[in-house]
Amino acid sequence: MKVSRWEAISTRQLALFAAGFGVYLFLVIRSEPGFVVPLDFANLLFHEAGHPIYGMLSERLAVYGGTLGQLTFPAILAVSFWRKRQAVSFAAVVVWFFENFLNVARYMADSRELVLPLVGGGDHDWNDIFFRWGVLSYDREIAAVTRVVGWIGMLAAVGFVGWRAYRDLRRRSGIDDARVGFGEPVSFRLTSPRDAIPCGLAVGRGMDEPRQAHQGSSRKLDHHER
Repeated sequence: MKVSRWEAISTRQLALFAAGFGVYLFLVIRSEPGFVVPLDFANLLFHEAGHPIYGMLSERLAVYGGTLGQLTFPAILAVSFWRKRQAVSFAAVVVWFFENFLNVARYMADSRELVLPLVGGGDHDWNDIFFRWGVLSYDREIAAVTRVVGWIGMLAAVGFVGWRAYRDLRRRSGIDDARVGFGEPVSFRLTSPRDAIPCGLAVGRGMDEPRQAHQGSSRKLDHHER
C-alpha cells in the first residue's frame, strides 16, 4: 500500500499548535492535579457515555467502559487524521489522547481512599478493576506510571510536529533530502547544467582513451617487426 506524503505544516499552523499547547500547559498549572478545566469536563462526558456503550458489548466491559470511552473518541480522530496525513491535527488529538492518562491516573490513585466525587454516586471504576486484578494495594504506583506515560505521549506528539515543521522548512528552502521509506520518493537536485550529462557518455569517453592508446601501441609494434 502506497503511503502519501504528510501535508506541509505552514508557519501559521505551527504557531497555532504551539500557542494551543502553551495554553494547555497554563491550564495544567492552574488546575488541580489530574483535572484540567475545561478539557476534562468534556472527557467526563465521554467517560460516562462509555459505560453503557461498552456495557452493551459485555457486562464485564461496563466497568472499563468509562476509561475506554475517554480514549476511544480521540483514538478514532487520530487514525482519521493519520490517514489524511494532516500532521498538526493528528498531533493535536494525540495530545488529547494522552492528556486523558493524567485524568485516569488521578482516578487510579483514589482507588483505596475513595474521596473523589463520583457522577451519580456510583461505584468506583478503578477500585473494582484493581480489586479484580489483585493489585489494589499498588494503586498509587500504577497511577504514577500512567501519568508518566501520558506526559511522554504528549511530548512525543509535540516533537513530531517540530520534526515535520523542520523538514517542511528545509523543503521550502530548496534543500531536498534524498530519503527512502515512509512512502516518500527519493529526490535529487542538479546544481549545474553539467550534472545533466548522461553518465554513459562520460564513461564512454573514459573507456575509449585506453583503447585508443592500446591500438596506437599495437601499430608501432607491428611497424617495428616489419
